[in-house]
Amino acid sequence: MTLKINKKIDEKLNSINKTWYWLSKKSGISLGTLYPIKSGARTQVTFSTMEKIADALDVSLDEFRTKK
Repeated sequence: MTLKINKKIDEKLNSINKTWYWLSKKSGISLGTLYPIKSGARTQVTFSTMEKIADALDVSLDEFRTKK
């Protein structure tokens, strides 16, 4: 079973006790970009955005890969 990207980010944020607002500040990504990802309205995310998210969360991009 694969999780959507928003669920994977949520899990990681919860595990480090941080919020999407914190992620916005840490990554430099606006809330206007993050909230559609958070809500699931935006299912495709650019590589550069994912790179910033991974860097902010101090994880590899592989953490967010999904298998079909």
